[in-house]
Amino acid sequence: MTSDERAAEETTTTATEGQAAATRIVVAEDETLIRLDLVEMLGELGYDVVGQASNGEQAVELARDLQPDVVIMDVKMPVLDGLGAAEQIHSQDLCPVIMLTAFSQTELVERARDAGVMAYVVKPFSADDLRPAIEIARSRWQEVKALEAEIADLGERLETRKLVDRAKGVLMSQLKLSEADAFRWIQKTAMDRRLGMKEVADAVIKGFPAS
Repeated sequence: MTSDERAAEETTTTATEGQAAATRIVVAEDETLIRLDLVEMLGELGYDVVGQASNGEQAVELARDLQPDVVIMDVKMPVLDGLGAAEQIHSQDLCPVIMLTAFSQTELVERARDAGVMAYVVKPFSADDLRPAIEIARSRWQEVKALEAEIADLGERLETRKLVDRAKGVLMSQLKLSEADAFRWIQKTAMDRRLGMKEVADAVIKGFPAS
């Protein structure tokens, strides 16, 4: 490895660690051992766990009081389950939610998406599962915020989000981009060409991506 390559790798590592340290997380899991393992893993990755909850109601309260960057919570919890808590956090526009689940049924994924869940971690999980889920959740949350800023009407916003999701898939396949980079491509092209993201996404899907 050359000195330039080493310096680039160190810079990337430092940036990643800095991003992790800047990310404040609330963990909600009613099984104490799983919660403690999760908190320990997040700490080792450099994230700042600012609150812990043992049920969904506490998770909503902590999200409201602490204003974290992300809430990671289990689906099945007492008092208020994870989906109900995610719906409240989403309706109050507090932060993105990552769902811990032992299931992968289509129905659950659809319900979770409707509740505003941005990413999933399937049990049993490892530290390697957590960082990409956190990055995806934060990236998708930023997408939602960008669409809200551009489009006031909820129905049109949802339609645009579906188109943008399809266009991201095309760009990820054709240009080998990450999900976050694909959205940034759409957003930047829209800004550069003074178009709406819906128009750019539609062009990508139809096979005429702007260069």
